[in-house]
Amino acid sequence: MCQAGNFMSDNNVMDVRNLKVKDDEDGQRVDRWLKKHIGKTPFALMQKMIRTGQVRVDGKRVKPDTRIFAGQEVRIPPMENKHGPTKFKPQAGDKDFLKSITLYDDGDILVLNKPYGLPSQGGSKITRHVDGLLEVLTNKKGVRPKLVHRLDRDTSGVLICARKVKTVRALGRIFQQKDIRKYYWGITIGVPEEMEGAVIAPLGKGVGDMKDIMVVDEEAGKYSKTEFSVLETAGKDASFVAFWPRTGRTHQIRAHATYGLGTPLLGDDKYQGVTDMFDSIGASARLHLHAYRIMCPHPNEQGFLDIRAPLPQDLKKSFSAFGFHGDTNSDPFEDVEI
Repeated sequence: MCQAGNFMSDNNVMDVRNLKVKDDEDGQRVDRWLKKHIGKTPFALMQKMIRTGQVRVDGKRVKPDTRIFAGQEVRIPPMENKHGPTKFKPQAGDKDFLKSITLYDDGDILVLNKPYGLPSQGGSKITRHVDGLLEVLTNKKGVRPKLVHRLDRDTSGVLICARKVKTVRALGRIFQQKDIRKYYWGITIGVPEEMEGAVIAPLGKGVGDMKDIMVVDEEAGKYSKTEFSVLETAGKDASFVAFWPRTGRTHQIRAHATYGLGTPLLGDDKYQGVTDMFDSIGASARLHLHAYRIMCPHPNEQGFLDIRAPLPQDLKKSFSAFGFHGDTNSDPFEDVEI
C-alpha cells in the first residue's frame, strides 16, 4: 500500500503523480521541472515521456520546451524508482565562490560567469552544480534564485538566474519570444569556407553509437539556425569564430560547427574536435566554447541588459597561443536582424 509522501507501490514502481507547480517554479521549462522531480531518470527518457504524451500539464499534451506556471498541475507517469534524486550538499565557501563568479546582481537578476567543467544542473552521479549552489542564496522568505537557461558542463560563460518568481516568468517570456541575443566565442579546427553567414540544419538525437550527440536529421530533426562570423584566423589551422544560436537545441553550436561549417570546435571530443596538433603551442585541453555576451530587455522594465563574461584564463592561454586578440568591443552581428 502506498504511504503518503513516497508515492511507491509494492512492486517498486512509482504510481501516477499529479503535482502542482509551485510559485518559485513559475516559468520553468517542463523538461527542466521534470528533471528536478524525478531524480536520476535519463534526460532523454524524460523528453520522450513528454513527447509521447505521458507527461501532461492540466490534462493537455505539451512539448519539452513548454513553460509551465504556478498553479498548473503536471501529471508524472508511473516509472521504476531505481535511483533517488541526488541530494546537493552545500559546502563551506559556496557563497564566496558564487560571489567570485558574479557578473551582475540587481536584486531581480543574478548573472554568473559559469566556469568550465561545472554542470548547470544535477543528474546521474553529479553532486555539485550551479542549481544546487544557488540554494545557499535562499532568502528569508524561502525563495532562491532559479536558472533561466543552462550551459553545457564544458561551456563556460554567461548564465542568467532570476531571484524572484515574477522575474522567472518575465525572463521565460523573453526567451520564448526570442527577444534576446546570446553570443558565443569559439576556436575551431580549420577555417570555414565562408567568413560569415548562417548554418541552417535540422538537428535530432543520434542513435546507436551516436546516441550521446546531435546529428543532422532532415526528416525528423528540429529546425536549427546558427549565425556565425569568423573574426580571426591562424593560417589554415584554426579560427576564432563568433556564434549566435537563433534556436536553442542541445549541442547546437557544437553540431553546426562540425556538420555545417566542417570545422569542429577545438577540444570537443563528442564532435570530432580532438587533436594533438596544437599541444606543442600550448592550447588548453578543454572545449573551446565560451558564452561571451547576452543582450535582452530587462524583465522588470529597467532598461536593457548587456552583460559580457571575460575569457577565463585557460581560454586566454589558447587565444594567445594562436595569436588571437579577442576583440571585446565590436558586435559581429550588429547588422543581423533579431
